[in-house]
Amino acid sequence: MSLTRRIALLSLMALAACGAPRSGPPPAPDGVIFAPNFADVHPVEFRGRAPQNYPVQGIDAARFQTSINWNEARRNGVNFAFLKATEGGDLLDPAFGGHWRDAGRAGVERGAYHFYYFCTSPEDQARWFIRNVPRTPGMLPPVLDMEWNPFSPTCAHIRPPAREVRAQMRRWIKIVEAHYGMRPIIYTTPKFFEENDLSALRGYDFWLRSTAISVSEAYPGQRWRFWQYSATGIIPGIVGKVDLNVFNGSRQQWVTWLAAHKL
Repeated sequence: MSLTRRIALLSLMALAACGAPRSGPPPAPDGVIFAPNFADVHPVEFRGRAPQNYPVQGIDAARFQTSINWNEARRNGVNFAFLKATEGGDLLDPAFGGHWRDAGRAGVERGAYHFYYFCTSPEDQARWFIRNVPRTPGMLPPVLDMEWNPFSPTCAHIRPPAREVRAQMRRWIKIVEAHYGMRPIIYTTPKFFEENDLSALRGYDFWLRSTAISVSEAYPGQRWRFWQYSATGIIPGIVGKVDLNVFNGSRQQWVTWLAAHKL
């Protein structure tokens, strides 16, 4: 066999061993914290520390985010994602399965959240969440999303007194915490927080929404772990607008928090 033919054959064998070329970049290495490359359609000048100055940032996503390249999004600063899973006692977000799978494959730290309804018992809602959210090694704590729901034709008018609201929250949390072995995070809005005196709930990590004023102005004196500061974020890899969030702490505090809270 001639030298030329031998080189050609070796080249073909090398290509075959390598396989087909990858489509898009491979997943980023585990544990890497990426700086945010985020934009905002409607940016806000917050008093005090600006969200952009928090080193660890992420998103929350639901069926409205119809196309996410999670590898690209992660490399552009999506270090964590809270993904909508369930509502009430019988609604499953149709995008949850795909988001959960693909975010995990890209190495994004991910957790699932449940949107609470006041026309279904907390026990039924907890069981529905558990039925649809797999107990996955490495997952973030579950999230209980508490806000008034003006859109439900059956639940919008049901607004229990504050003490009953907190009692129902504790019942949901007790079941979910027992199943996953992690204490859930509480997400809420300024109006719901104030009207139901959620500051009375001690020992929980809070994820707080405040998109018009700083989180410290919206929730004076309240400790928090995550801040949802925008609903109009733009991130490479994500089609359309998305909610933007920050973790309250340094990079090292993020690593420490993950070590203590991941499944």
